[in-house]
Amino acid sequence: IVLTGGDDHLWKTWGFPDGNILLTGEGHTDWLSGCCFRPSGTQLVTSSGDTTVRLWDMSRSGCVLTLRGHSRAVRGCCWHSCGDFVASASADCTSKIWDVNSERCRYTLRGHKDSVNSIEFLPFSSTVVTSSADKTLSLWDVR
Repeated sequence: IVLTGGDDHLWKTWGFPDGNILLTGEGHTDWLSGCCFRPSGTQLVTSSGDTTVRLWDMSRSGCVLTLRGHSRAVRGCCWHSCGDFVASASADCTSKIWDVNSERCRYTLRGHKDSVNSIEFLPFSSTVVTSSADKTLSLWDVR
């Protein structure tokens, strides 16, 4: 299974080798910049130009949580390996760590001088790496 998101505001899962669409999710009001499966495979997270991060339940193919807090487009998202946290990177020069169980922002990471374009948790750690249009990479300890 492959997961994609696009300018049509939709995410899609594709089956291989046939290439057929298995599921489609709609709810974002602007382009999708990122999409990622939860480590357990039961949910996914998407980020969008509409400034939101959304969690989706694969069994219902519906949005179960919309995370709001960025003031500009969200450029990327990822899951922590434990599956309890989502990270997002935004054109508002910040990144956020979201606790999906409490449904709130746990940390806002400030320090970049321009759009934060990507974010990733290092495997099995509390370290996040971000990259920015300010031509820097930053490592963050989010314990």
